[in-house]
Amino acid sequence: MEQRVTSRSQRTREAILYAARLHFAAEGYQRATIRAIAASASIDPSMVMRYFGSKERLFDAALDVDLGLPDLTGTPVERLPHALVAHFLAPWEQDAAEGSLRLLLRSAATNERAAERLRRVLHEQFTSSLTGALGAERAAAGSGLVAAQLLGVAFARYVLRLQPIAELSVSALADLVAPSMRAALADL
Repeated sequence: MEQRVTSRSQRTREAILYAARLHFAAEGYQRATIRAIAASASIDPSMVMRYFGSKERLFDAALDVDLGLPDLTGTPVERLPHALVAHFLAPWEQDAAEGSLRLLLRSAATNERAAERLRRVLHEQFTSSLTGALGAERAAAGSGLVAAQLLGVAFARYVLRLQPIAELSVSALADLVAPSMRAALADL
């Protein structure tokens, strides 16, 4: 019985987060309401408060992003750009329903809390991924350069839908981005 309650509770939490991401992405933090989010999740607004306590904490939870970057220890430096592009874009490719990645990217432009979250996520996750291949100091220095390039690609591909970037395969896009990223990493 407890397992059923836990899985139902998890489904409710996920439904709230999904609805919140859609509303925050479409309306922004200020205009999105707990009532609208609850209605989209087909639950009572009090349930949103029960699970998250406040709109602010719901927003924080909606912005919780794992880029899924692997530990790149042992990856030759010349292969790092392809590996990073492929791994960075994979969750975006699967995040078609305006999920947390698009929300975070759009929100960071207008909301300081989201911008700080994005800076922290990018620095921590890229540094962690690159440390085994570049060493801690070079990884920390390079994480911002790599993040800047890949955020530009993500913004052009998934938000602006800029052609031909939006239509290229991830592999073809990696081939285009790799030389500049390789040069940036080599100069660290």
